[in-house]
Amino acid sequence: MSGHNKWSTIKHAKAKNDAANAKIFTKIGREIAVAVKLGGPDPNSNSRLKSVIAKARSNNMPNDNINRSIKKASGELGSINYEPITYEGYGPAGSAVIVEALTDNKNRTASDVRHAFDKFGGSLGSTNCVAYLFKRKGLIIVAKGRGVSEDDIMMHTIESGADDCEIFDDYYQISCAPETFDDVKTYFEQNQIPFEEAEIDLVPDNYIDLPSDKLGTFQRLIDTLNDNDDVQEVYHNVNLPEEEEEE
Repeated sequence: MSGHNKWSTIKHAKAKNDAANAKIFTKIGREIAVAVKLGGPDPNSNSRLKSVIAKARSNNMPNDNINRSIKKASGELGSINYEPITYEGYGPAGSAVIVEALTDNKNRTASDVRHAFDKFGGSLGSTNCVAYLFKRKGLIIVAKGRGVSEDDIMMHTIESGADDCEIFDDYYQISCAPETFDDVKTYFEQNQIPFEEAEIDLVPDNYIDLPSDKLGTFQRLIDTLNDNDDVQEVYHNVNLPEEEEEE
């Protein structure tokens, strides 16, 4: 079932990105800034900030970096206002791509994203041109071999109020509606069930297979978008085979 899920694809892209230049810290720093602007600097009363801090720590972001990002957003060290913006477009062979960015310069970001699409045989589209192909879901990833059996995870999926659990080679992927995500995540935390990731993501209704001669070009498009500091997440509907995900 490899390649049929967003998490493994994003994990691969981030791993490559980290190995090159640790841009993930910059991206998470921007998420922290936006969370603080929206809900304040105290993670105890700002669930969005609490989630971003958890994400930062899971990516081994030093506490000094986390605290500095919070202080910047609070105005203690001066701040930059980042605005969220979403781009939609078509990759090679009509694949669907959604790019979520946080930027302090929309013109720069739009130009960079458009250039990436054009360079790799795609095109930037209008709002909602591909969004209808995706649904926003809460996803919790539990690795196999960490003391949670298949029967256990199915029971926890039901008791937590989650909607579904998919079983992959190395992990379980629990999904739920965005509005129940915090409750489901809290259930897993309170029951001490270790998870690798817990995020609300865009998941395509169906994955498509690209012609073999288009897969490399598509992967370069995704890598280029992920490498941009302004880009936070890249979602797509392409089924990537195992050899595309491993170095």
